[in-house]
Amino acid sequence: MPKITGSAPVLLVADVKKSADYYCYCVGFTEPNFYGDPPSFCILHRDNYTLMLGQVDNPSRVVPHWNIRDKTWNAYFWVDDAEALYEELKSKNAIIDYELCVQPYGCKEFGIQDLDGHDIAFGEILE
Repeated sequence: MPKITGSAPVLLVADVKKSADYYCYCVGFTEPNFYGDPPSFCILHRDNYTLMLGQVDNPSRVVPHWNIRDKTWNAYFWVDDAEALYEELKSKNAIIDYELCVQPYGCKEFGIQDLDGHDIAFGEILE
């Protein structure tokens, strides 16, 4: 039976170059591959996971999920050490949306926002 071997959140952004820079310098993604002339799409990687950015023609069309449904992320990544990643991203001036905490559903997690206001969470499953 065929298996799904990966997935990638796709975020709509106002400026693909500025967004890619933020994800590289503040969140630790690498290998930004830009597509289009001028570039309007980008694929980035971190730890074998992918994030895609698509530039929109009208920035007012970028609507983070939490603007439609409260406390809803645009992307969620599970990690093996939320505390260490939190310290790393904080030291790189990532925009912290909510501080490191233990959630009732058994995850130690924190959230960041990107330049377009998308909420991205990172959670470590606690045993």
